[in-house]
Amino acid sequence: MGVFVLLLGFPGVGKLTIAKELSSLISAKIIDNHWFNNPILRLLDEDQAAPLPKGIWEYTARVRQAVLDAITAYSGPSANFIFTHAGVEGDERSIRTYQQFVDAARQRAAVFVPVRLLCAKEELARRVSSPARRDHLKTTDVETSRSRSRQALVLDIPHQHALTLDVTFMSPSESAAAIRDHVARCSA
Repeated sequence: MGVFVLLLGFPGVGKLTIAKELSSLISAKIIDNHWFNNPILRLLDEDQAAPLPKGIWEYTARVRQAVLDAITAYSGPSANFIFTHAGVEGDERSIRTYQQFVDAARQRAAVFVPVRLLCAKEELARRVSSPARRDHLKTTDVETSRSRSRQALVLDIPHQHALTLDVTFMSPSESAAAIRDHVARCSA
């Protein structure tokens, strides 16, 4: 039986970095949210200064669904996957995205493990400011990060295998080890 791990957290929390550490621990393929977003976002304003068009996320949802459909149709039954998503509590689009992952896991009869990654506001702002993030079309706006931390919560949908992990003072390898241990308990 395969495992679908969904790493949820605000930009800068370390979803992809932790996913890279975790992938070797549970032998999983990483499917980062930017794989869905960037093919569409790269078609837009190069300097990322203009606001995003209102309907743009519907196109990234289609890309995500195509990838999930291919996984359910063609990947081996014991294949493990790690997905990343910057889900926001109370946001309808975030909930629809979450449901896409749940549905794909169910279709594959995979164990679904949602992991909420939390981080203190100032540490998150420090992390998001890394210039390397811009090369991958990731946000580097510190004020937006602080504002999001004050006004929103990371998506929290009750699930029997859910884990909430504060990674403020944890290294990516420590975070990945904690998630690996939780996945092992959920898969037993």
